[in-house]
Amino acid sequence: MVAAKSGGPNVEDNPRLRAAVDKALGANMKRDTVDNAIARGAGTGDGADMDELTYEGYASGGVAVLVECMTDNRNRTVAEVRHAFSKRGGSLGTDGSVAYLFTKKGQIFFGDDVDDEALMEAALEAGAEDVISEDDGSHVVETAWEEFLAVKDALVAAGFEPIEADISMIPSTTVDLDVDAAQKVMGLIDMLEDLDDTQNVYHNASISVEVLAQLEE
Repeated sequence: MVAAKSGGPNVEDNPRLRAAVDKALGANMKRDTVDNAIARGAGTGDGADMDELTYEGYASGGVAVLVECMTDNRNRTVAEVRHAFSKRGGSLGTDGSVAYLFTKKGQIFFGDDVDDEALMEAALEAGAEDVISEDDGSHVVETAWEEFLAVKDALVAAGFEPIEADISMIPSTTVDLDVDAAQKVMGLIDMLEDLDDTQNVYHNASISVEVLAQLEE
């Protein structure tokens, strides 16, 4: 587990915070609510100071899991996270046990209605690392996380409006799961995401379309 104390973030200078704010506003969250949450996290609003924590562990089948939390009570949060791992057949690890399997990157998502070549040209010119074309015709522009805001703003200025954009932890390797393991892993992820202090959950599970179909039966 690693921890970093929050302190007076400037939204425009913080790519991850800016991405979170844009995502919240895109989900129709009120601006006042977003501003209050930022103030609490910086320790400048009402209530206790908040700490940002990252927990690392393994789910069933050897799936690596990262859990990002924001809390005013570290003891409560670690107890809840440890309980979730234990109850769902996983184990909470130590600092660095799985983090090395993930790379922080910016991801900017576009639908199937954009011009492939034009998007590729604009993205690379803006400093993006890669443009991935998915089987359904959609596209993902990947950037170094430090360049996320600059690339996103450049693409918007060029006329490309993303359907979603965020900074994520991308796994370098994935673990294929059968139905039984997938049920256990998804159960853990759902339980972690339901915790009040959880902000994001990342994992390196790979679940095929066939397995997903069986889970939905």
